[in-house]
Amino acid sequence: MKIHKLSIAVLFLSGSVFYAQEIKQDTVKKENKIDGVVIQGSSNKKTETAVLGEQKKAIIQKQAVSAEEISRKGISNVEQGLTKVTGITTVEGRGLFVRGLEERYNYLLINGLGSPSNNPFQKIIALKQFPTDVVGKLNIYKTFNSNLYGDFAGATFDIETLTIDKAFSKIEFGIGINTLSTFKDHFKVAEGADGMNGYLGLNSRDRRLPNEVRNERPSNHVFTKEQSLSSFKDSWNVDNIKSMPNTSIGFTTAQKIKTGETGNLGVLFSLNQSSKYSYREGDNNQFRNNGPTIELSNLLNKKDYEYETESSVLLGLGYKNKGTNVNLNAIYLQNSSNIIEDFSGYKNGQVLDQRFFRTNQQDISRFLDLQLTASQKIGERHQFKAGASYVINNYSQPDRKIFELSQPDDFTHALISYGGNSFIRQYLDVDGRFYGSAFGEYSVFLGEKGDRKDYPMQLSVGYNGFTDIRKNSYRFIFGNPGNMSTSVYIDVDRPQETLNTSINNNQLYYNEGSDSYAYLSNIYQFVNAGYLNFDYKPSDSWDILVGGRFENDMRIIRFNRPGDANRINLTPNKNYFLPSLSVKKALNNKNNLRLSLSKTITRPVLIETMPIEYINPDNSSILGNANIQNSENYNVDLKWEYFPTNKEMFAVNLFAKRIDNAIERSMAPSANASGVVITFYNAERATLAGIELEGILNLGRFSEALNKFTLGANATFMYSDVERSEDQLKTERPQGYTNDQLHKRGLQGAAPYTINADLKYEYKNSKNFSKTFSLVYNVSGSKIYAVGGSGSDNYYEKPFHQLDFVYQNQIDKNWNVKFGVQNILNSKYRVELGDDSYYSVNTNGIYSLNNYFNGVTFNFTVGYTF
Repeated sequence: MKIHKLSIAVLFLSGSVFYAQEIKQDTVKKENKIDGVVIQGSSNKKTETAVLGEQKKAIIQKQAVSAEEISRKGISNVEQGLTKVTGITTVEGRGLFVRGLEERYNYLLINGLGSPSNNPFQKIIALKQFPTDVVGKLNIYKTFNSNLYGDFAGATFDIETLTIDKAFSKIEFGIGINTLSTFKDHFKVAEGADGMNGYLGLNSRDRRLPNEVRNERPSNHVFTKEQSLSSFKDSWNVDNIKSMPNTSIGFTTAQKIKTGETGNLGVLFSLNQSSKYSYREGDNNQFRNNGPTIELSNLLNKKDYEYETESSVLLGLGYKNKGTNVNLNAIYLQNSSNIIEDFSGYKNGQVLDQRFFRTNQQDISRFLDLQLTASQKIGERHQFKAGASYVINNYSQPDRKIFELSQPDDFTHALISYGGNSFIRQYLDVDGRFYGSAFGEYSVFLGEKGDRKDYPMQLSVGYNGFTDIRKNSYRFIFGNPGNMSTSVYIDVDRPQETLNTSINNNQLYYNEGSDSYAYLSNIYQFVNAGYLNFDYKPSDSWDILVGGRFENDMRIIRFNRPGDANRINLTPNKNYFLPSLSVKKALNNKNNLRLSLSKTITRPVLIETMPIEYINPDNSSILGNANIQNSENYNVDLKWEYFPTNKEMFAVNLFAKRIDNAIERSMAPSANASGVVITFYNAERATLAGIELEGILNLGRFSEALNKFTLGANATFMYSDVERSEDQLKTERPQGYTNDQLHKRGLQGAAPYTINADLKYEYKNSKNFSKTFSLVYNVSGSKIYAVGGSGSDNYYEKPFHQLDFVYQNQIDKNWNVKFGVQNILNSKYRVELGDDSYYSVNTNGIYSLNNYFNGVTFNFTVGYTF
């Protein structure tokens, strides 16, 4: 039976509970066995061996992480699972990189249906929010086929929910300790955020816009004394607590009923809840061009306190009867991050003006995905399948509070002056008003089988598409000085009482300062595509798949310039013909040779096209580019695979891409105080070429003593080169330089190499219960985080070496334990200015944009199955 999982808040510590029942009816008393209901997929697909076999047979280049591998490697969420695949790495807070390509080049499917992002700063949903307790398989498509969405350059990920082959019940509880964050005294959280409301994400209700302005167009509303005291429900105060261990808990129940002689009905309900404390400290600097010299604009130390809770629920109903399959899934994910950021140092080049400023914010996302899929076989030759989904999706940063003052000697008695943006409340809301996706496909098998297992030809014609409608609002409320003295002393951690006194004494009041027009934008996207696939197998050793996809992409962006009542409507509407060809030649029963050719596109991340400037307290900002264009990609892959046994594999893949209008993150000149802004441009084109190497090897080949050891390793090495667009030339070209004098560079976000490896030891006792020990390592090479401008070099994300250890012991049929150590090497995450700037660099040897340590995390999980 296929397990479907939906996320919801649970009121306890973190873990996973599975409960299943097998219900027999009188009509089936003579049955010796009740077959498992398949809600989605089949049970034999869970093992690593089965996944490897499927990869061997597939016509397109497809890799997968099985449920067995997920368990063995101690993988707790989908993002971790995908990093075990060749050429895939995760980058701090910025999602997954495939073949070194930025996350914008990926696309996500859940059970074959499109899924929007629940975060405007990421292309796809934050996959760390999707627990793996009920994941059966993670599919990764690294070559294009026309039944996939055209938004494809890195990979398309398809999350299949778990299948089970027998009824079972399981409960797991987990606890984690981090060397930097756990049991830390004076860990700062927003007042009350560590209580029950914060645990369930309900504290966001108190951070909403005040009623006086919530449903109104901004009009510089001035809050009265009473309104300033009572309309803002969330406090400026923070609590100092001792941070507790990370925890998790979950509950799953699966039931199956035999219906008639051949039918099965399955029901699954599963919940997970987790909480996590994180502390980071490090540099948070900025650089600027001051004449022919690059100097520090900001020199700051940043302390980051984050209390994060995640809730997930999955509900599945499935019916199967011979050739009929119907599945109804519901997935709910909620993520709440309560963040306190403290900055100390100088900014805007004011070296003698040492400042302290704090951000108190909550990032909260809610995601509900309702899915209905069905398939029907008619005889041996015809098959229909269809599906549809409806998604309710919201992301917000409600009441993001910022205050600033001179660096105090005594934080309990610190002098602050009202006015000059010393107190700001920001409200960002990205409201998914509607998202719907659908697909439909008809397949017919042609020719005669003869002595073969399959028909020699298959013709498929289908449709898939989605509609995504977003309403974006970004508003500001300022604390302004009144008629009395504008300077007061505050306790930095408990300023609310002083602010209330100042409001009562007419020293302080609030008023909205949002632009009456530019605060609001709307983005509509409509993608509709038809496709045709023809799969021809002239013999058992040849498989040729030819496809064509016609995709219409219409985007509507509506926004206003600041102070301008005239609404701007941008309506790019493009048609794409996206052909694909995949050829597989089985040289023998152990060797395959594959060739793939295709054209695809890449759509921008939402923030890259949103017509807003997102402002941070350190005067850094992110400016969307409403005129950004889709990239058009031309892809070629040539791969050799060797399967010496059903558990071993070696592969070499050569690949190349040309990306027209490649999208890149850039540091551009700005009129703001820091002089730079992060924005996004289309390059003229980018060229990439590389090689992927992959192997899974049983070390018993070398010595019988090593028979229980298995080594898996994969690596990607890539070259990239960019031809700049005119917009980029204007940004990157220093004064006095010509275009020909600009340095050659690679594609932003493209890593020259990525390496993943794991060493497994597995022992099984006389009762076939196993113990496994795994060491897992990954790293990616230095890559451009943001393209430099105004005479500076690019900013590079430096290699981050991660080594994890996982131990798992199935003690008996009931009890199992897991122990893991994450980030054993405790490498420092670093983004640094390169050492090849056009202008001289005068920063006293400081090149760090930002850096921090994550600490080492120890996780322990105990489970009971019955």
